[in-house]
Amino acid sequence: MSNTRKPIIAGNWKMHKTVFEATDFVKELLTFDVTKDVELVVCPTFTSLESVSALLKDSSVNLGAQNVHFESQGAFTGEISPGMLKTIGVDYCIIGHSERRQYFQETDELVNKKVKSVLETGMYPIMCVGETLTERENGDTEKVCKTQTVEGLKGLTAEEIQKVVIAYEPVWAIGTGKSATKEDANETIGYIRSVVEQLAGAEVASVIRIQYGGSVKPENIAEYMSMEHIDGALVGGASLTVKSFLDLTKF
Repeated sequence: MSNTRKPIIAGNWKMHKTVFEATDFVKELLTFDVTKDVELVVCPTFTSLESVSALLKDSSVNLGAQNVHFESQGAFTGEISPGMLKTIGVDYCIIGHSERRQYFQETDELVNKKVKSVLETGMYPIMCVGETLTERENGDTEKVCKTQTVEGLKGLTAEEIQKVVIAYEPVWAIGTGKSATKEDANETIGYIRSVVEQLAGAEVASVIRIQYGGSVKPENIAEYMSMEHIDGALVGGASLTVKSFLDLTKF
């Protein structure tokens, strides 16, 4: 991990926690002295965002949404615009999570539209990339990660790319208990960083933050964070209890 890039640990709660459970979590979290050396982001469901935002207002913990639509308004039943999220204090939006790609057929083109819209609204995208098990076994890890990175960042300036957080999530390691070795994760993230360098130059590549996601837990976080190219983690299950979430910052 570079000394110039502040580590970022983001908890993706997925479809867990009612608004009452979410606010209880945050109230407990804020009783602890959260380290300033690591940026913490909690990503509740849409129904909890406003209540959680009010609690986080004067804290060092940031708020993320799990999804967003790319249009600012319109006849899109059930969707949430970037502006709606921005006005209630959302800082980050997870975009292109493998579950969104897999279950809701989100494409690289759609991811790109969302990334642009989030940046235009003044928030920061956490853009997910990663290969399936079949793609990995076929030796296509770099090909898939390059395509998703290039297409996701298409049309952005170097300055805009610098504001994006990329999350490398090998699909085969999400919620399976399996995880990439620290060496494998570091090698792939290093490759993604080289793709960013081709797109936006060495300076941007040196400062853009790239997380690892895929069965990260307190027991293995230190392994990943010891690696040169890994700048944090996008975490699912291990972010659902306060103790586990805070333990992720101890590496």
